[in-house]
Amino acid sequence: MIAELGHFALVLAFAVAIVQGTLPLLGAARRDAALVAVAPPAALVQLLLISIAFGALVHLYVVSDFSVANVAANSHQSKPLVYRISGVWGNHEGSLLLWVWILALFGSAVAAFGGNLPVLFKSRVLAIQALIGVGFLAFMLFTSNPFERLDPAPLEGRGLNPILQDPGLAMHPPMLYLGYVGFSTTFSFAIAGLLEGRIDPSWARWLRPWTLAAWTALTLGIALGSWWAYYELGWGGFWFWDPVENASFMPWLAGTALLHSAIVVEKRDTLKSWTILLAILTFALSLLGTFLVRSGVLTSVHAFASDPARGVFILALLVVAVGGALALYAWRAPSLQGGGMFAPVSREGALLLNNLLLASATATVLLGTLYPLALDVVGGPKISVGPPYFNATFVPLMIPLFLALPIGAVLAWKRGELGGALQRLWLAAAATLGVSIVLLLVSDLARGLAILGYGLGLWLILGSLADPLGRAALPGGGLARFWRRLCGLPRASWAMVVAHVGLGVLVIGVTATSTGQSERILAMKPGEVAELAGYSVRFEGVREVRGPNWIAQRGTFAVSRDGAFVAEIASDKRFFVVEQRPTTEAGIHTTLWRDLYFVLGEPAPDGAWTVRLYHNPLVVWIWGGAVLMALGGLLSLSDRRFRVGAPRPARVPAAVPAE
Repeated sequence: MIAELGHFALVLAFAVAIVQGTLPLLGAARRDAALVAVAPPAALVQLLLISIAFGALVHLYVVSDFSVANVAANSHQSKPLVYRISGVWGNHEGSLLLWVWILALFGSAVAAFGGNLPVLFKSRVLAIQALIGVGFLAFMLFTSNPFERLDPAPLEGRGLNPILQDPGLAMHPPMLYLGYVGFSTTFSFAIAGLLEGRIDPSWARWLRPWTLAAWTALTLGIALGSWWAYYELGWGGFWFWDPVENASFMPWLAGTALLHSAIVVEKRDTLKSWTILLAILTFALSLLGTFLVRSGVLTSVHAFASDPARGVFILALLVVAVGGALALYAWRAPSLQGGGMFAPVSREGALLLNNLLLASATATVLLGTLYPLALDVVGGPKISVGPPYFNATFVPLMIPLFLALPIGAVLAWKRGELGGALQRLWLAAAATLGVSIVLLLVSDLARGLAILGYGLGLWLILGSLADPLGRAALPGGGLARFWRRLCGLPRASWAMVVAHVGLGVLVIGVTATSTGQSERILAMKPGEVAELAGYSVRFEGVREVRGPNWIAQRGTFAVSRDGAFVAEIASDKRFFVVEQRPTTEAGIHTTLWRDLYFVLGEPAPDGAWTVRLYHNPLVVWIWGGAVLMALGGLLSLSDRRFRVGAPRPARVPAAVPAE
């Protein structure tokens, strides 16, 4: 009965989405207040119905109702409750239901909190949002029904992929989807603006908080995924340029460009066509990621095994949504005249350079991700594009971006002075250069690229801090006035500083881990000692332990340095009884400066065990930097300009007036 209730709620949501996607558009075209007024309540009803469906599926997982095919295929009674719940989105059908729930959540948020949007514009945004929902709800109802019954029902389920039974996977997909689906809202704002022919600073101000919300969530989602892969997969790394990792990274890059481009539209009423195009392409890349994960064209630990029919459906949805949006853009874009002119050396020029480099970086990742697939389609050889390609193409684009970022942040609008900007940053530049020279003198010259990475990270941190500190350190007033001036800076200014400092911290962490990792792979018997980056690692042996639904061989390592005990680290080789699959759990000891990362391998006939020992310097800085970047996004969202917005429009009269 619960399954049928959930399915019926989805059918009703599909019907409501059709109404929401058609009547308000018709009403906006005719300026019919009654039809326009349908959009907000329809968005709220759609969220309620999809919430009922999602709650029904969660209930079916919690009670282990194996008469539902989705539950039987992805759950088991022996699983801990938290993994029964997270199993809801650990599969194709359940994750798709989570997707449409988040889509409805964003639509209802526009309906509930978009009171300052013009009535016609708001109705168009909600209608476009609903039409996206129509596509995904149809996909679910016709090809991916999460409530399909089994007859007869099995006594037990097949369980969930063991590597997904992890706290990181309980948080990673929802946060990632908040980012993916959040960009549907920016897409809807762009299409609504094209339909009205109104792209101006007010439009950019309405767009930016939704872009910020999606970008912040996607930043955290990617960071969670990287953290999960680091400690769960046992490879000792944080990023592997896996095609599905790239599928989430591409909309993040495009969304970052969109976020900065919208600033230019808001401040200077220019780059309007480019910003609209970015809003369309960012969501297109989100849809592309959905296609890659669900089409079966990729083999990845992140991908869902799906039949080709589902991939064709998603591909058709991608073509219709993006193709229609680009056709509308081609029709309307010539009429979007730019505003004020600006000199190449200006804040606008710096943001344009930012956009060009980010767009180029997105293109290189897209090429590296799709080229092997395209080659396979035309019958070419099977190839793999990995880190060497991305290091040779992506990294060189990031170097000028990082160099220019602190400079652009202090340039004036319309026309800036490069000399004046560098003068404000001279102390940060001198400190960065001094530290880089010291590092170069005390390290091997062959590690010049590592020195460059450290220098860029330090330049981002010090250069970002130089501007607010310089603005607060005006002559007179002493320390008390300096502190008041510092605290009185706008939240948006502090948000930019925090996000850019976070980027610098991340760059330093990536540089340190990529260039300074120490690795040893060896066979050790109990009692043997190995040396790793100044640490002594004693292998204590292996014992059997049992978990709620697994049995493990647990290897224990005692770590000391200069004779002093540091930590005891345990690594497991787990075997999940129901799924009949093994996993490896790395043992990790973390400090601010390094990770000791140990992985237990296979036993040898002579009683030794293969072990992999890693020393990863500053690896935690990677995720700390990502958190700081997301914190910058949240801080910007709290800025008063986005809370106040445009003046609240008057109540809709019987006939909506022209705007």
